[in-house]
Amino acid sequence: MTDEVLRVFIAVDISPQLRQALTDLMADLKTQLSHVPLRWSPPENIHLTLKFLGEVSRRNLRHIQDVLRAEALLYPPFEFSAGTLGAFPNEHHPRVVWVGVEGPKVLYRLQESLERALGRLGYPPDNRPFKPHLTLARIARTARPEDIRALSLVLRRTSVGYLGSTHVDTIHLYRSVLTPSGAVYTKLFSEPLRGGQGVAVV
Repeated sequence: MTDEVLRVFIAVDISPQLRQALTDLMADLKTQLSHVPLRWSPPENIHLTLKFLGEVSRRNLRHIQDVLRAEALLYPPFEFSAGTLGAFPNEHHPRVVWVGVEGPKVLYRLQESLERALGRLGYPPDNRPFKPHLTLARIARTARPEDIRALSLVLRRTSVGYLGSTHVDTIHLYRSVLTPSGAVYTKLFSEPLRGGQGVAVV
């Protein structure tokens, strides 16, 4: 019998207050962009991704959990804030709409350490520098050049300040199942951050 393959990623959750602020922001953007074909993130799915692993054999999940457990012992809880509106690859040719995240050095050290440890298991590092963000929407493949221009204009004229913060004390491995109505996320396991005797680094 073949081993089951799962689509997984490592992430941290966001606070209910920040999730509500993102929901309100998306509602405003949807009104301005009702004519643009965008696939909006369900508010309950929004998270801060630390590492997307892609398809993983179920038998390898134990090794990934061992990595998360080891890394969680090294890093203390921390807080990050969210605000400003942006896009990948840029605001003039937007394909992915996001809200930026500002966090302490421990966030970046944790992400880099996960990349190295998972690389030793055979999961290649991301070629792009880590830019923490919360994804709001992706433009559809059916979008026309005028749709891209309209989205770019709205992004450049919309000013978004501080939206909220989140206290992070746990990292999670999520499974993502793609369905016709969108992705469904399920937590496979979680590891509390135990470094620094629980002293938050800000």
